Amino acid sequence: MADDVTTGAPTVISPTTGTEWEVVVGLEVHAELATATKMFSSAPNVFGGEPNRNIDPVSLGLPGTLPVLNAQAVELAVRVGVALGCDVRPCVFARKNYFYPDMPKDFQISQFDLPLNVDGELELPSGQIAGIERAHLEEDTGKNMHMGGDGRIHGADYSLVDYNRAGVPLLEIVGRPDLRGGEQARQYVAELRGVLVAVGASDGKMEEGSLRVDANVSVRPVGDTELGTRCEVKNVNSLRSLGRAIDYEARRQVDLLESGERIHQETRHWDDTNGRTRAGRSKEQAEDYRYFPEPDLVPLVPDPAWVESVRAALPPLPAARRRALADAAGVEPGAVALHVERDLDGLALAAIAAGADPVRVLNHVEHNLAVDGAERLDAGALADLVAMETSGELTSTQAKQVLADMVATGNAPAAIAAERGFEALDTGALDAAVDAVIAEFPDDWAALCAADDPKKKKKLTGFFTGKIMAATGGNADGRAVGEALARRADS
Repeated sequence: MADDVTTGAPTVISPTTGTEWEVVVGLEVHAELATATKMFSSAPNVFGGEPNRNIDPVSLGLPGTLPVLNAQAVELAVRVGVALGCDVRPCVFARKNYFYPDMPKDFQISQFDLPLNVDGELELPSGQIAGIERAHLEEDTGKNMHMGGDGRIHGADYSLVDYNRAGVPLLEIVGRPDLRGGEQARQYVAELRGVLVAVGASDGKMEEGSLRVDANVSVRPVGDTELGTRCEVKNVNSLRSLGRAIDYEARRQVDLLESGERIHQETRHWDDTNGRTRAGRSKEQAEDYRYFPEPDLVPLVPDPAWVESVRAALPPLPAARRRALADAAGVEPGAVALHVERDLDGLALAAIAAGADPVRVLNHVEHNLAVDGAERLDAGALADLVAMETSGELTSTQAKQVLADMVATGNAPAAIAAERGFEALDTGALDAAVDAVIAEFPDDWAALCAADDPKKKKKLTGFFTGKIMAATGGNADGRAVGEALARRADS
């Protein structure tokens, strides 16, 4: 990117011409739905297990079998649709015809021109609104396993097929090209995963393949409105990989265009080990899947009253939860995104409602509660701890240690502080410790007092703060130490 290709920035600046290129991203997210059985049969929908065990004649496409629509899959898809603000419409299932070993029928039952959910949007933690073109139902394919070589079909000794996944309900969520750069794409998928999990539609586990992302990436000179030729990046199985893949692909396309070459529309696969995309199959011409209505399934017409009942039963969604916590704490919604993502916003809200200082509550939740068991912490106990900290009974360092013990033991903060022998350092003792450390390092103190560079001043202040904290056994309050150093430096 402008400074570092891994930053996820929305533009790439050419190092040779200085041209600024805008990165345009549209994502296709495939979410496996959390149903008990498959999309069109009674075969179990479970992850893992021995290959080719979760199958039945419908999964294998045996002659004479007929699909039966999974009502639970429809409800989960509608939950997602209304959560994304989509228009839930009557829809038709279609046959998508193609030959590939992982699709035993030689066609996939999907939706084409009449999908279930249309025209929605997703609000990111930054406040940006990203458009959703459609979210349609379909069945998953099986899984090819290429044995030997690097695990890819080229160079493999032979291939095996596991049909356990064939027929698993999928919701394909097609986003509009509203994203700019890898970081926005990462935020989009994280937010969408939060919505899917919140409504109970999917477990969102990218590592297990229940959430898979394809990224359509193109670039264009800043100011242009026409979309550039896109490449579809596949094989992205984590949020970190998604950002890296998009940033690499954008730089690759800019380098080609700057060299006078053209972008070939194609599928590319992300190589996480080597940090690059590799060419797959060409998509220069549209593939003809010969879509036609599935003759064994009638059109699906959701009852409007039922759709409204699904909408009314939705739990609070991540964007609404951010706004609630942000309003209570007096901050912007983006500042509490991590709290909601970790599902600790309820704890923070309850502690603030109990009278705790919002800034300190948010700080503890963000920095000191990223541990197992944090969700079991009692909000009243957290409020008591913050009160001890704000009153001066505990320093920030002591409060952090007490909080860790609270998570581990469930004991009250006052009892833990007494057991540890924590008590506030009085002003006289702190002043003596500050003076002693300054006397021990006179040259460093002189450099701090004379420093004009903010970075150097901050570094030296951190040095003295660390020495004073060590001299007081961690009983000094960090803020009080900073104020004492500042007073002496000013005088």
